[in-house]
Amino acid sequence: MWNKIKYFPISAFTVIMGLSGATLILSKFGSNGWLPSWCYSTALWTLSGLAIFIAALYLLKTLRFMDEVRREFLHPIKINFFPSISISLLLLSIAWEPVSTSVSQYLWWPGVVLHTLFMLKAIGYWITHSYEIKHFNPAWFIPAVGNVLVPISGVEHAPELLSYFYFSSGMFFWIILFGLFMNRVIFHGQLPEKFIPTFFIIIAPPAVGFLAYMRLFGSWDGGAMFLLMMALFFFVLLVSMYRSFTRLKFFMSWWAFTFPLTALTVATTLAFEVSGEAAFKYMAWFFAGVSAVVIAVVAWHTLRHLFRGEICVMEE
Repeated sequence: MWNKIKYFPISAFTVIMGLSGATLILSKFGSNGWLPSWCYSTALWTLSGLAIFIAALYLLKTLRFMDEVRREFLHPIKINFFPSISISLLLLSIAWEPVSTSVSQYLWWPGVVLHTLFMLKAIGYWITHSYEIKHFNPAWFIPAVGNVLVPISGVEHAPELLSYFYFSSGMFFWIILFGLFMNRVIFHGQLPEKFIPTFFIIIAPPAVGFLAYMRLFGSWDGGAMFLLMMALFFFVLLVSMYRSFTRLKFFMSWWAFTFPLTALTVATTLAFEVSGEAAFKYMAWFFAGVSAVVIAVVAWHTLRHLFRGEICVMEE
């Protein structure tokens, strides 16, 4: 048992990210009368219980195997997954907001503080250490995605200027990191198989950026359309590359498929709400179906490999 705890991966928090996105879909669909409200309530409580369970396991690992946690934190790739802890708190805050503003606020503030620490540490680590381009992968987008998530609930819990600060810095680093991403994949060979699923992370910044933009500005304008269309473009691009994602060996990185798809679903649902364009409603249902299938497949493979004892093992 202790050996499994020792190698419990920081990437496990991406499970919470993916299922949080699914819960937000059910919240949106429920508020529009497209699904019964109990679907959202059931998902919210299930998500909360699972988040507590995963957090407890990683806390136990931290208390029992601090050296292993430190090794992950100083790893040039795994350090970028630590903000998934704070992003999970921010997503839980957004998911709880329709039910309880107080619970949402209690989750949001620790999420913001923790994410700020992780984000500054990650960026500082990039600046002060010598990297090779092969170390870059789309997981580097995770700190930027977290920044852009802050305003979605932040406009309700803190002065608006704080939300502008995180939105601006998050979108700035999205642009910078996307340039690095294109350089990496075009001129420096393919990513290792383990990181191929993280390609889907490129959908998340513009999709989440659209949601944050609408909360901050509340305007269905060119800026909003740009962000939404970029998210849709990246989805179409990745679908056209489907051969790169078939027959991949299972890794926990498969959960990188889930959150970006759910974020795109929520974004198209919001686009329908503010524009009334029926096309966005059809897109929302389509992306919801795709998200449900992908989450079911990834969850099934995760459980299958968990029971085989192939998760929570030493990695390179």
